[in-house]
Amino acid sequence: MVATYFPGRGTLFEQTYLEGKADGKAEAKAENQAELILRVLQKRGVPLTPDDRARITTCTDLDTLTRWFDRSLTAVGAHEVFSAE
Repeated sequence: MVATYFPGRGTLFEQTYLEGKADGKAEAKAENQAELILRVLQKRGVPLTPDDRARITTCTDLDTLTRWFDRSLTAVGAHEVFSAE
């Protein structure tokens, strides 16, 4: 077992640090998911407008991105990816 020492352990400083680290991981996951959606749509030949691309790349909600990814696998147009929203 490896023990790590964090200066200020159990303090507000540590809590803020750990929350920031978790936020960074969530942001990275959202960015990766958006890239996958764009790649799937590109490989399938689904045309996207600049607004469609911006909508995908600026989304930070992982549930929404997961739903869009699932739809991107069968969508023939961007309207199908974003349908019912």
